Amino acid sequence: MATHEVLNQPPPLRDYNVFTADRALQEGLTREGGGWAADRGALLGGICGSGEVIDAGVQANASPPQLRTHDRYGHRVDEVEYHPAYHQLMRLSVGHGLHALPWREPRPGAHVARAALFFVMAQTEAGHGCPISMTYSAVPALRGEPELANEWESRLLSTQYDAHCRPAAQKTGALCGMAMTEKQGGSDVRANTTRAVAAGDGGWLLTGHKWFCSAPMCDAFLVLAQTPKGVSCFLLPRWLPDGTRNRFFLQRLKDKLGNRSNASSEVEFDGAWARPVGAEGRGVATIIEMVNHTRLDCVIGAAAGMRQGVAQATHHAQHRSAFGKRLIEQPLMQNVLADLCVESEAATAAMLRLARAYDARADEGEARFARLATAVVKYWVCKRWPAHAAEALECLGGSGYVEESLLPRLYREAPLNGIWEGSGNVICLDVLRAIGKEPGVLDAFFAEVELARGADHRLDRYVEALRDDLVNPDNAEARARDLVERLALALQGSLLVRDGDSGVAEAFCASRLAAQHGLAFGTLPPGFHFPGIIERARPAV
Repeated sequence: MATHEVLNQPPPLRDYNVFTADRALQEGLTREGGGWAADRGALLGGICGSGEVIDAGVQANASPPQLRTHDRYGHRVDEVEYHPAYHQLMRLSVGHGLHALPWREPRPGAHVARAALFFVMAQTEAGHGCPISMTYSAVPALRGEPELANEWESRLLSTQYDAHCRPAAQKTGALCGMAMTEKQGGSDVRANTTRAVAAGDGGWLLTGHKWFCSAPMCDAFLVLAQTPKGVSCFLLPRWLPDGTRNRFFLQRLKDKLGNRSNASSEVEFDGAWARPVGAEGRGVATIIEMVNHTRLDCVIGAAAGMRQGVAQATHHAQHRSAFGKRLIEQPLMQNVLADLCVESEAATAAMLRLARAYDARADEGEARFARLATAVVKYWVCKRWPAHAAEALECLGGSGYVEESLLPRLYREAPLNGIWEGSGNVICLDVLRAIGKEPGVLDAFFAEVELARGADHRLDRYVEALRDDLVNPDNAEARARDLVERLALALQGSLLVRDGDSGVAEAFCASRLAAQHGLAFGTLPPGFHFPGIIERARPAV
């Protein structure tokens, strides 16, 4: 209509390079040993920032998968049907090796490179990352069983995405899922009731129900079941060696808050055939190798979500005006944006340092650091994302509450990574367990933090107080969240002080370590150069 004129609206954030627009990611990739993958990051970043792939993420999220239990003739097929956009994203991730890069290319910095690439891809649509993460995490667990690894590894390492539901031996590539959780136990997997009995052919027959099966369209699953010797780990294929379907039945798909493009299901095993992975009765110890890698991916996903929130908020503020000047020029909005940028950069730095520890796990000190830091960083970064997503959304005002802004999708997605692979309490108790029962892990963690000693007096005081509180056993379990939060902040502060941007490091230490901060984002103390922090993070489009 003639009366309708569009004014004061930011241009869409699309057709930009997600990787090259992120200075913290580029610097961290080089710093942590993955600089050789910078060209790959730029290539994938350009693809992920394209309008086509951004639209694919929107379509995949808006069109949840559908369960098809039977064909038209009444035969059980137990298949999940996805929107073509989902398959487009899967082809992109698998084609770039995000499901297997460190195992395909075992070179220094491979986990760091893969973390950076997965971080870029996760900003398009988080849901499709579940089978990517599961497959990446399953490989080291399977390597404990050489015969299974010989059979499955080449399939799982393939960069050909094959969505057909047929025996893995007939496919150009395969993916792996996981099914541990049961309705009566949740995180307490030792309460599982699924039973396994020896089949006599080297396999076992599993009977029971799983409350959450991640990525149920995969070709095989790592599962836990009870045997006479206790909880044991098994690899359960969708198809039997003779080419018939395994007795693996999809009961329903979960209707979730977020993560809409990904299928999560309840499944029934009715004498489903599986092969053991690891020693009988040692299932938790066996599958924990997979869990640790998926916890790393929880960190990557949460950090990626923060980065996308920062990109959207700073882009909007750059182009939107109110009360006579652009939002990005207004002091209070600058405080909010700078605070969000600081949180995002701290998460990115911790994510990449953690990935380097996985590259160097042959070193005993790095292995011990990874053991504790994985849980610590997973807890804190994932815990911070929901509040970060809410504040980024609010930067766009009412427009941020509308689906087209992408911010509601981030907001719904944000709580998941804090729950997946151990909710907050489970993770904090795991940290206490590691500190109390695994010699050297706390020393290795503080050896990393102490590399920054003398560089910032606020960090030094913070670490000293934390050490004193950690040796106090009184009410340790009730204080666990506080202790783990402080461990995470000490690590992030050390990383930023040593290698981060000086403005970001100063703001972090003042607000997070010296308690010069309120309970909400946007309460940084005055005196910092907010525009410099924001410009470092804002995607220049």
